[in-house]
Amino acid sequence: MTLALAPTDRPYLPRGVRMITDKVRGGTVLLCPEKAIALDTIGEAILSRVDGSASFREIVAGLAEAYDAPAEQIAGDVQRFLAGLRARMYLAVRS
Repeated sequence: MTLALAPTDRPYLPRGVRMITDKVRGGTVLLCPEKAIALDTIGEAILSRVDGSASFREIVAGLAEAYDAPAEQIAGDVQRFLAGLRARMYLAVRS
């Protein structure tokens, strides 16, 4: 199994993983079993589009439009971010 997402893959946060606002420290964190990962604005922008229904291609297109950036460049950055989360089992994918 490859960790890379195909354009039609639909990523989602598996059971026990969610994005929350950290009221104590401020900012947004990815809350995982026994771990909290602080998200920067880029991570938050990516994960806010991960809902299980949007495909990888749609997530990249939405980010490219929102940030007026080339989709090819954004695709590589998003791919690395999501593949890293997938490797740690903090992200799952529906084909």
